[in-house]
Amino acid sequence: MKVSNQGHEILQKQHDLISGFVASESKKIQMLTIVVVLLAISLVLDVSIGPGNFSFSTVLDVLMNRESHGIKLEVIIWDYRLPIAVTAVIVGAMLGISGALMQTLLNNPLAEPFTLGVSSAASFGAALAIVTGIGFVANVGSLLVTLNAFIFALVTCGLLLLLMRIKGVGTQAIILFGIAIFFAFNAMLAMMEYGASETQLQRIVFWMLGSLNRASWMQIFWGTSLLAIIMPFCMMRTWRLTALRLGEESALSMGVDLARLRIEILICISLLAATAVAFVGTIGFVGLVGPHIARLLVGENQRYFIPLSALLGALMLSVTSIVSKALTPGIIYPIGIITALIGVPVFLAIIIRHSKEQNL
Repeated sequence: MKVSNQGHEILQKQHDLISGFVASESKKIQMLTIVVVLLAISLVLDVSIGPGNFSFSTVLDVLMNRESHGIKLEVIIWDYRLPIAVTAVIVGAMLGISGALMQTLLNNPLAEPFTLGVSSAASFGAALAIVTGIGFVANVGSLLVTLNAFIFALVTCGLLLLLMRIKGVGTQAIILFGIAIFFAFNAMLAMMEYGASETQLQRIVFWMLGSLNRASWMQIFWGTSLLAIIMPFCMMRTWRLTALRLGEESALSMGVDLARLRIEILICISLLAATAVAFVGTIGFVGLVGPHIARLLVGENQRYFIPLSALLGALMLSVTSIVSKALTPGIIYPIGIITALIGVPVFLAIIIRHSKEQNL
């Protein structure tokens, strides 16, 4: 009788564990679904808001059928507003994923894609093209600034990759190296600004503030293609990334090749961050705030953490795009300003929370 009761208790515990796991997984899937719905609504709202406001239903009609409300609305929505709105979603997703990967890689919730000096390198590359016309690729016309920013960002990440291959170099050394890169490129950027004309200086400042106005369907194609490659690549490594979050010793005991994993993930971060900054300029805090909120909602399980970080990054930048147009009628503020205004309070809250956890 006693054995029978013990067996029943064991079965009950197993049942409770399974039920709890299923409920937890269901909750995470529901969270992903809710964010997808909010993102779809935000995307249509972003297209709706602007000079000559159009109703939500009208915009939805034109998106479903381009010719439903005439050629004028078709051009405004499909050729101008929709590329901007979609670019905000794609770039936000890039920053969200790269931020999540960076925080996992460095085991630091305060890390973001630009922690390692990528943004300052890209800004210098853009300034170099604007002021001197010097670039790595010749005869590219108006793409010179974008390509220069992209290449300088990749070169910086390449230096970090070389550093990671040196035996005994830990995450703290990588962060310090990134800080050194940040200040070095900022100094060279200041030199470019000092020697720039008034018009060139305005272009540099505007580029660094971040703007979606350069959005195009070609950018959307390349951005979507990159996400379509990197997202499945990262999802195939979610259990290894989750193991890494448990600690390096735990990951090694599970058979994870940490050196290879770090190089693979840093390459992904490099491509995502470099592409994002080349498309829209420097957009801070999205790669920090999005993953942090995702962690609060679904925990450290990378199977949910990475896609939710992407969705929240996309949602945050889409909402930022709406706010940038809605603050002052007739004026579109650079989205880098809005993300900073939103991100700074959240960043301070993260620091305070992290400090409290360290002291416990």
